[in-house]
Amino acid sequence: MAPEPIIRHATEQDVHTIHTLIHELAAYEREPPSTIQATPSTLLNTLSFPSSSSSSSSSPSTTQPSGFAKCFLVVCPPSARKEDEEEAEEVAGMALYFTNYSTWTGAPGIYLEDLFVREAYRGRGYGKALLKELAREVGRIGGRRLDWSVLKWNKPSIDFYESEAVGAKMMSEWVGMRVEGEALRRLAGGKEEG
Repeated sequence: MAPEPIIRHATEQDVHTIHTLIHELAAYEREPPSTIQATPSTLLNTLSFPSSSSSSSSSPSTTQPSGFAKCFLVVCPPSARKEDEEEAEEVAGMALYFTNYSTWTGAPGIYLEDLFVREAYRGRGYGKALLKELAREVGRIGGRRLDWSVLKWNKPSIDFYESEAVGAKMMSEWVGMRVEGEALRRLAGGKEEG
């Protein structure tokens, strides 16, 4: 049996790794690097991080309230690392998420913004491990559901999400909507603040 990966909340020291993972995700999603506006600085200012250095995934998460989202990192277990990387922590992927709220359930939930596992680590159960940790986090906050979106062309991910291993169902009656850029400024009735 393969060793279990380590899953932990990202800390301020992980911001550059998260930024790199976002760029790798963009490449996987066939998006040019120029579409990424996030920088290490914006991530540092907008993510929540554990308030203490002992952020075990089995304990309730306590994060600084200043950020808007949180990030779990999946770390390759020491026994599964390459020989020359025994000392360095090998981050295999991430799950970047934030809380939401459902008027139907009258309870909070979690929206998974991005789930990404580096290609070299796919097929080891790391994506499922991240989803399991998110499901636990939903329970810790008293939530009722975990939501996310997936690109229509990403059939391998859709098949995985709909499998018995995950049990997700496609919400085909819903259509995603977004307002951004100039349209958002017009909708707000003026200039964008910043």
